[in-house]
Formats: sequence, structure tokens, C-alpha cells
Amino acid sequence: MKVSKETVIGDILDEDLERTAPVFLGIGMHCLGCPASRGETIEEACMVHGVDADALVAELNALLDQ
Repeated sequence: MKVSKETVIGDILDEDLERTAPVFLGIGMHCLGCPASRGETIEEACMVHGVDADALVAELNALLDQ
């Protein structure tokens, strides 16, 4: 899976919950189970949480490439 700012968080969690959930939790996105996160894009979530979307995308892609 290749993550972009338009990727839905729920899709990323479905791909690899065990490895990706800690990344989201580590930057303060603690509502991973809420309905909004299942349909929210990386870019939307980063805007709400004040996180650099490009940095998060890079981190997730590096993790998923392993």
C-alpha cells in the first residue's frame, strides 16, 4: 500500500493495524475507533490535529515498505 495525503485513515488501519496504530496514537490521534477517523483522510486529520501531513505520509510509507 502506498499512502498519500488523500488516503483514508481507516484504509491504512485495515492494511496493518498493529504497526500503523501506534504511529497515529504517538502524534495525538487517539480517536482511531471513532466513525470520523474511518472516513477521514490523512490531510483532514492532520489539519485538525496540527500535524505535518507530509511528514506523517513519509513515516507511514517507510513503515509499510518494511
